[in-house]
Amino acid sequence: MDSDTWEIIHIPDKPTFSPEHQPTLKVFASVIKPKFANTIVRQLCKIAPLEDLRHVKRVRKKLLPDHGEPQLTVILCLAPEDNDHLNDMPPDVLKLVDPYELSPFITQVCKYAAVSKEEWEEQCKIWPTSFHPPTYNIDGIGGFSEEDTQSICKFMRVAIDLAVSGHKPLVNAAVIVDPSVRKIIASETDQAYPSSAPHDMTSAETISNHCQSIDRMSNVSSEIWLNGILEKLNGSFSTVACLNPWHWSLQSHDSDSQWHPLTHASMVAIDSSSARDRYLFPNSTDSFIPDHSQPSDADCPAKKQKTNSHSPEVLNGNKEALRDPSIEKPYLCTGYDIFLVWEPCTMCAMALVHQRIKRIFYAFPNPTAGGLGSVYRLQGEKSLNHHYAVFRVLLPGGAHNALHQHLKHVTAES
Repeated sequence: MDSDTWEIIHIPDKPTFSPEHQPTLKVFASVIKPKFANTIVRQLCKIAPLEDLRHVKRVRKKLLPDHGEPQLTVILCLAPEDNDHLNDMPPDVLKLVDPYELSPFITQVCKYAAVSKEEWEEQCKIWPTSFHPPTYNIDGIGGFSEEDTQSICKFMRVAIDLAVSGHKPLVNAAVIVDPSVRKIIASETDQAYPSSAPHDMTSAETISNHCQSIDRMSNVSSEIWLNGILEKLNGSFSTVACLNPWHWSLQSHDSDSQWHPLTHASMVAIDSSSARDRYLFPNSTDSFIPDHSQPSDADCPAKKQKTNSHSPEVLNGNKEALRDPSIEKPYLCTGYDIFLVWEPCTMCAMALVHQRIKRIFYAFPNPTAGGLGSVYRLQGEKSLNHHYAVFRVLLPGGAHNALHQHLKHVTAES
């Protein structure tokens, strides 16, 4: 497979801006004498704290070419966006002007914290800011090896094949993978509409057969595969559940059908993963329950999967070994990856938080209800007690752009 023609990009916790188009805010600032710096800063932190600008440094230090000592400039407080009157400063700040010989003026600072080193360097040209790279160590944040890229591309192909094969109309697909052994845990599609036929992907035999098909994919021409996918995807996206969360209400209701409006591909895959655990560990009475008292990231030791996933007996579906009580049941989907054709909606994205998914990969954005980049960014919500890494997988050549433009056109018409 021509993995070098695929591209995997990290979706950061916060939206990125081009270095030359940084959103800014107005602030009142003033040059101060170095001997007053500590006193002024202490008072300003009390009477005019910059709560929403913690990434901005309060004092700017600049070396003047014609002077021996540095020039210090301090941010006094926020300034109104609609006018430039110095009298609009708070009274407590105005009281500092005369005693410390301040000369207030209005300047600009960057509104958001930098998400990359390049962005931070550009921000500092406006006013000094701080930059804090991601502190969690999730594989892929700093790039992927060739072997990892090959594996990611193969699993994404499985998801896309699942979305377009045997389904009329088109649906989303989700493939949950254990990256430590590169094996599929569950693979499912949307079942949110009557036309989506439920199917079982939880048996060990089915899982084993699906994994074998992944290995055979490397011998299939990417060009032939992409041409076939393009023909199937250039149609209606109205029944892709995450793209149209409320489209089910327009469908006819049949009491005998097994569909449900909340059974998006991610939700069904999560259910299949749980069914798999019940099949593999029927006598398990206790599972690893982590401490939720403190927020933690996907790689926190307390969240590590407590199961011998490398056991060949488990992977091969040996029933006697599967019922070995010494093999411990994993906690939900801790440490797993999930591959989706379309970016999940907020409901699915939140469900994946609760399942302790480690990494999410999707091929196409969700401009109507996306929870991981297009509309919202749950991966950057600090109040959550688990955070995963999110990646977008771009198809080779012009195929991805063609499909993306078609999606935008169809979405605009809906």
